[in-house]
Amino acid sequence: MASENIVVLNSENFEAEVLQSELPVLVDFWAQWCGPCRMVAPVLDQLAGEYEGKLRIAKLNVDENQELSNQFQVSSIPTFLLFKSGQMADRMMGAMPKSAFKSFLDRNL
Repeated sequence: MASENIVVLNSENFEAEVLQSELPVLVDFWAQWCGPCRMVAPVLDQLAGEYEGKLRIAKLNVDENQELSNQFQVSSIPTFLLFKSGQMADRMMGAMPKSAFKSFLDRNL
């Protein structure tokens, strides 16, 4: 459920792909059964291409990675956490239009 521009995360690669990333990383906390999560997937694919070189987009399946979901207090999905320099910088919850994602990203980059 991810394009070639989107990194698929798990507990083994989270630190290397997100916390040690030189670029900011937008992490999509999602699940296969979540309708709104599937609705925003094409938007994230588009944004991954548009922000290439400025931002990485990654997906973390909450059903397969409950420990990380709990660590970042993700209680509803989709939840989007933006990490910069290894720290969580901002969070956004719920399915939103592309314009809302762009506004969120532009104010944080």
